Amino acid sequence: MTEILIQYIESVALHAAVWGYLVIFLLMTIESSLVPFPSEVVMIPAGFLAAHGRLSIGAPVPDLILAVLVGVAGSLAGAFFNYFLATWAGRPFLRRYGKYFFLPVHHLDRAEEIFNRYGSGTTFVCRLIPAIRQLISLPAGLARMPLPSFVLWTTLGAGIWVVILTGIGYSFGLSTAGMSYADLVHQGKAAVSRNLVWILLGCAVVFASYVWLTNRIMGKKGQSAVSP
Repeated sequence: MTEILIQYIESVALHAAVWGYLVIFLLMTIESSLVPFPSEVVMIPAGFLAAHGRLSIGAPVPDLILAVLVGVAGSLAGAFFNYFLATWAGRPFLRRYGKYFFLPVHHLDRAEEIFNRYGSGTTFVCRLIPAIRQLISLPAGLARMPLPSFVLWTTLGAGIWVVILTGIGYSFGLSTAGMSYADLVHQGKAAVSRNLVWILLGCAVVFASYVWLTNRIMGKKGQSAVSP
């Protein structure tokens, strides 16, 4: 599937100055919902095009920033789709009909298991894990995770992922003028794979620090409230 998508992205890139941001938004929305395809084929080329000023603005840094913002917006839109689908349809519907739209039962069960075991923080950390990132919004919806928390953690996780991919493409664009899209995507995916463990550890530390700090602040507030 990756090779087929690369061919389409190459064709779209010819019109990136006109349709680039719309395509980024639409593809990242689809990628973040139920259709399983790698976001690397979207955001790495987007960063590469931005480095050469070949997106709508025509200036590398503004194009880079806007590509990231549009990519995150698309990811959040797809996550909303999954969240509200799960909230509206419920577990029986997803288990019975999910196989017809790229959601095997064992994938749903695995996503629920992870969410139930580790809590709402999974909507942050799992956004950086390719095999589960699209599905983690479903158990969040089934569990009726508070929407503000869902938006916060999903945006942070998706933002880090999009920044990493777009940054890789941008760095390739700064270092070379000629690079096939296949090489661009494959080398970018390899770079992510080599450093994924460190990325996840960093996110886990950030989340754990947030939880510790929040509990500490709330604990102090609770003590103050009961003090005479």
